[in-house]
Amino acid sequence: MQNQYPHGQKVQKTFVKTNDTASIRCPNCDLIKNISVSKFRTSRHTFKIRCSCSHVFVVSLDFRRHYRKPTELIGTYTVIVPANNGGGTMQVNNISRSGIDFSVSGLHNIQVGQQIVITFRLDNKKETEINKQVIVRRVRNNKIGCEFTEQMQIGKDLGFYLRP
Repeated sequence: MQNQYPHGQKVQKTFVKTNDTASIRCPNCDLIKNISVSKFRTSRHTFKIRCSCSHVFVVSLDFRRHYRKPTELIGTYTVIVPANNGGGTMQVNNISRSGIDFSVSGLHNIQVGQQIVITFRLDNKKETEINKQVIVRRVRNNKIGCEFTEQMQIGKDLGFYLRP
């Protein structure tokens, strides 16, 4: 995945493995190098690298526990705790093995700590319906970050869908 660096240079996003290593691929020569990135965990996560082919590129390290897949899936949400506290339509912005980030349009009453049931269809061949209970961990305007309440039971379809 690539984003734009402030000076117009593309940023290569790299997922950090549990042993604090990352596989960095040079976009010029495709050389892949595994490097230790533990020293960057508490400091900057974006930096420039010079490959042995002399190409210079920007890498951004992602220290999340699980890969986060960007999506544009439409679904619904229903607040279940406190009971009967609303619901509506949502757009799933991204999803991982441990949680989901979605957006709602207009006014809402979603608050941190509430439990919600989310329902949406994956954009895979089977159009698998996902129906999960989540707890709200972050609310920023209309963007809602949630954690799955049953971490170990994401299901094989969702697990397959989330492979990087």
